[in-house]
Amino acid sequence: MDLATVMDRMAIDEVVTGYAVAVDDGDWAAYRALFTPAGRADYSAAGGIEGPAAEVSDWLAETMRLFPVRQHLIVNRLIRLEDRGGWPGDRAEVRADFLNPMRLAGPEYDGTVTAPNFVAAGRYVFGLARASDGGWLLTRVTVQEKWRHMTA
Repeated sequence: MDLATVMDRMAIDEVVTGYAVAVDDGDWAAYRALFTPAGRADYSAAGGIEGPAAEVSDWLAETMRLFPVRQHLIVNRLIRLEDRGGWPGDRAEVRADFLNPMRLAGPEYDGTVTAPNFVAAGRYVFGLARASDGGWLLTRVTVQEKWRHMTA
């Protein structure tokens, strides 16, 4: 594996981690900055919406108010780089599993960190493109929720 490929893999991994941190921290400007101008996100398999990243980030900002405590764990990252005859191309796809424990807001939630009472899990599919500065940006994010569990 050449150095350029290793560097691309590290940069792509940083984008995926940045996605999780932005959602968990409610940093919607950082979320939008991870996408190309035409980037899209699809949360429809989890009961959400699909559309341009800016629209989806507004929807997430409102929806995530229901979950004041949240933590995405994104694991088993399978990175596929476009191969142009032995050289890395300008596109990539990442398939990664997620486990997302969250705490629902409600009368029993007093603002302190407490155990999660809602957990969702599944797989993300991230599409990425090389940016003009050589870095990577998301072209799409698709959530494939596999299960969820809620406790009182």
